Amino acid sequence: MQRFSIAIHGGSGTILRKHMTAAREQAFLDGLKTALEAGFSILEKGGEAIEAVRAAIRELEDNILFNAGRGSVFTKNGTHEMDAAIMDGRNRKAGAVAAVKNVRNPIELAMAVMQKSEHVFLCGDGAMEFGRRHDIIFEPDEYFFSSFRYDQWQSIKDSDDTALDHNILPGDINKEKKFGTVGAVACDAQGNLAAATSTGGMTNKQFGRIGDSPLIGIGTYANNKTCAVSCTGHGEPFIRAVAAYDVSCLMEYRALSLEQAMNIVVNEKLKQLEGEGGMIGADAQGNTAMIFNSEGMYRACRNSDGTSFAAIYK
Repeated sequence: MQRFSIAIHGGSGTILRKHMTAAREQAFLDGLKTALEAGFSILEKGGEAIEAVRAAIRELEDNILFNAGRGSVFTKNGTHEMDAAIMDGRNRKAGAVAAVKNVRNPIELAMAVMQKSEHVFLCGDGAMEFGRRHDIIFEPDEYFFSSFRYDQWQSIKDSDDTALDHNILPGDINKEKKFGTVGAVACDAQGNLAAATSTGGMTNKQFGRIGDSPLIGIGTYANNKTCAVSCTGHGEPFIRAVAAYDVSCLMEYRALSLEQAMNIVVNEKLKQLEGEGGMIGADAQGNTAMIFNSEGMYRACRNSDGTSFAAIYK
């Protein structure tokens, strides 16, 4: 049996230590470890990579600390619009949804699109109608309410500004940037890869804005021949860089390692586009990498060799 592994992230950005209490830092780390264990326990029992990333993302979506699912930020209209994607490296099947509301676990809806439709990407009302037909769980608005997220939105709702996910006081909203996304990548004991990403987007976002997270090849990508990648950062530069697929291309056409390819995309190509953030990756040998060009990235990984790691800062 070959090495199996999983890596997860809970967002990246300029996460300033001076605004982070010990208790809050521990809460984030505990949330990451819970999600990591949910995914790793599946791999440990011989389960598939696609099920491992699905389980890890569900845990992060259920945790109100992270900007996905229950913890999603408020839009300009005071609602929550969520995006998610999942991809199976065995056959490159994928499912994605964008601008969905009241869906408890958007990753479950993305999975349903992949498994139960002929499509890859559904959005808005159509995606939600599809979800209802396939028994996806919906929750009332109150389920997604967080006083912290609400206060963030109140600080800028009368402007046309958008704000990234923050873990500081609303009055300090422009002093720190945290890119609110959750993601997971895994390699199972059969050498199969999978990736998944979910997000609540930007506070006060308008016009149905969609970032990189649900876009296949940009925020999420998996191919057994190369890698599985999930990104987190300021979505627009990641979209222009076709970030996740570029890692795969560098591995396939230039024979670079996972870490080498990710380093070029994150620290060279994205920087040229003023793209701040990072990504996690896994390859078919069970190697993982977690690379970012920001001050921090909520991240954790574990493999069958006994390695286990969780951190926020560099």
